[in-house]
Amino acid sequence: MRNSILLIMSSICLPLMVFGSKVEIVQNQKRYQLLKDGKPYYIRGAGGTENLEKLKKYGGNSIRTWGVDAQTDKILADAQKHNLTVCFGIWIGQERQGFDYSNKQALASQLKMVRETVRKYKNHPSILIWGLGNEMDLDYTNFEVWKHMEDICKIVKEEDPNHPTMLVTAGLDVAEVKLIKQHTPSLDILGINTYGNISYLKDAINMYDWNKPYIVAEWGPYGWWEVGKTSWGAAIEETSSEKAKTYQASLTSILNDTSTCLGSYVFLWGQKQETTSTWFSMFTEEGEETEVMDIMIKGWTGKKPKNRAPSISNFTLSDKKGHNNIIQKVSTPLQAHVDISDLDKDEILYHWQVIPESTDKKTGGDKEKAPKPLKGIFKKSDTKKNTVKFYISSPGEYRLFIFAKDGNGNVATGNIPFKIIK
Repeated sequence: MRNSILLIMSSICLPLMVFGSKVEIVQNQKRYQLLKDGKPYYIRGAGGTENLEKLKKYGGNSIRTWGVDAQTDKILADAQKHNLTVCFGIWIGQERQGFDYSNKQALASQLKMVRETVRKYKNHPSILIWGLGNEMDLDYTNFEVWKHMEDICKIVKEEDPNHPTMLVTAGLDVAEVKLIKQHTPSLDILGINTYGNISYLKDAINMYDWNKPYIVAEWGPYGWWEVGKTSWGAAIEETSSEKAKTYQASLTSILNDTSTCLGSYVFLWGQKQETTSTWFSMFTEEGEETEVMDIMIKGWTGKKPKNRAPSISNFTLSDKKGHNNIIQKVSTPLQAHVDISDLDKDEILYHWQVIPESTDKKTGGDKEKAPKPLKGIFKKSDTKKNTVKFYISSPGEYRLFIFAKDGNGNVATGNIPFKIIK
């Protein structure tokens, strides 16, 4: 009787238990495909952990994280709530940040961390892929990292044979591909962070003889390291409308590789300071969306958004663009002008800002401190104007920002670097 009761209770409780998914890679006629629980799964993903409801609504199906922290459990729960998968990031030490790949104790400690992490989270139903590290090759000199990554991949597979492994490189380099093939044979997927060079990625993969699938682990606008600069070294950022064209071309390039690419994670599904507050951010600090989001919605769903973002056709400071090296003397009047169009005929409010050039610029996406906008530069009435005049009373390097808002959660953004001298 007791055994019967236990059996009945077990059958009742069984559906309440949490089991992970089974994810595998199959190859048919030289075409790689990701299967999740036996069904084809193409990654329409985003790097970031915010606005997950919108990601699902807009046609995305996966998020990428970079490491474990106090928010990890909540992120997994939110992903599950919105039926999103997770490329689960496990942070792997970087040489440029002081990690020593010749230190046996440090390596052993890292392997222990990886094993414990996988063991803890492997059965969560949202796990899709183990994302092992990010850009460990950035500014590195010790090639032992790839041997260590092999040890990591083996541990992950010991603990969890049901989810593939991926490591992520900064761009794609032929020498690096050879090193990974030689020293990390247990790796399942090569993750590649690439921006301006994305149109060459498919050809490079073939040329470098990578014989496994890959994922575009980060992609977006031209990076600050890829664009022109002023004479004083300020990187010239695309407007949101220029970025939209870049995202469209990049997304087309990704989708064109139907043989080796398993999908991608667009960057950044959120907001962060990196050179500027808008460079990689797909949302503003207030949560507004630019034309870039219109591109992603159309690419993921095949449908245009109900209300589209404003578009910038022209943006100047004293009739000049950023590449013109705008240098003015203290207290000299400056005139800003922007031409905005809105397909939905929404009323536009113009939010102008002057922000000092960042002095806390990092590499590799490391956290940066955002400079504060100058106060008292513009009048309240300037929100109604697409042409405004102002002056700066202190020498320095600055950026003029425009945030053209349509009142429906959409915005057009742009900035122009300029310099004030005595």
